[in-house]
Amino acid sequence: MYNQEQLRHISKQFQIYGELRHAELCKIGHINETYTATYDQGGTKVRYVHQKINQGVFRKPGQVMRNFVRVTRHIRQKLEQEGADQITRRVITLVPTLDDKSTYRDKNGDYWRSFVFVEGVQTYEAVETPRQAYQAAHAFGLFQQQLVDLPSPRLHETIPNFHNSRLRFQALTKAVEADDFGRTASARKEIEFALKQEKIVDVFLNAMKKGKIPERITHNDTKFNNVMLDNETGEAMCVVDLDTVMPGCALYDFGDMVRTTTSSTLEDELDLSKVQMRLPMFKQLARGYIDATSSFLTKAERSLIAFSGKLITYTIGIRFLTDYLSGDTYFRVHRPRHNLDRARTQFKLVESIERKEETMQKFVDSL
Repeated sequence: MYNQEQLRHISKQFQIYGELRHAELCKIGHINETYTATYDQGGTKVRYVHQKINQGVFRKPGQVMRNFVRVTRHIRQKLEQEGADQITRRVITLVPTLDDKSTYRDKNGDYWRSFVFVEGVQTYEAVETPRQAYQAAHAFGLFQQQLVDLPSPRLHETIPNFHNSRLRFQALTKAVEADDFGRTASARKEIEFALKQEKIVDVFLNAMKKGKIPERITHNDTKFNNVMLDNETGEAMCVVDLDTVMPGCALYDFGDMVRTTTSSTLEDELDLSKVQMRLPMFKQLARGYIDATSSFLTKAERSLIAFSGKLITYTIGIRFLTDYLSGDTYFRVHRPRHNLDRARTQFKLVESIERKEETMQKFVDSL
């Protein structure tokens, strides 16, 4: 439940004209505290989003917001140059504070920001149709394409080594050895599976170090629910949750789409018999992504597209497992062993992808 007086105070710090009528907490997302707020503007109801940045995760909010402003401004300029319609539905619109800053810092030291609420769209926790898979992949691919020519300087790394699979693996082994919360015994099967996969950990890291794969500006959190789809047409309108946009590897973005889109279950599904990589969904993902990225994606990147799904699913799995062993300090949990449940689901999907990986890559090569 939100603190009404606190949110009313926050709302008055931004260039929003009207009277706050109602606000409610959004339960989607693991990290930031987010509210949907309804205002009366001249007799019309208008909605905004107020969000408190989680400084436990994003320790340099200023860098997060400098990236955010540069990226959204660049995309907006691209859309304007193309003569696109409904631009405020196609890119997140930041509402400045009264003194024209991107965030307001309250007396507790918390950073708040506000966005225009995108109306007439919907997000889904799980993909429902192949067309939705195509739309999501095309949206994230287009996002990468729009930022290929972002001018210097290099974006800040808002979470350094965010997708560094080797460091994630090392963090897991340390958490297992420390067993600070006495949880290792309850996760022995998952730990054993994770340790056996070490051979795949360095594939992308080594390829980037050798220059075989280029650095890109990437979203780094390409869950299906981070794409807003139009209620009427089903078209992907807007990519959201931009705090992890930073220099990275394009394949991590595609891999996370495979993770979150090809299985019909949620990422914390308890019935593991339901967790499997669905080839029709993958094919539409690959088609949508390649359609949007064909102008810049290299042959080397394309050759690892199927593998990317396995690696990122595994990496997210060990992150969930590490957080479980470390006392649930990163991902928000809603029940006991929630992060362990999430890890189990990821590892089951890894096994399913591995069985179909060759078929997946053959399809990509045919596009």
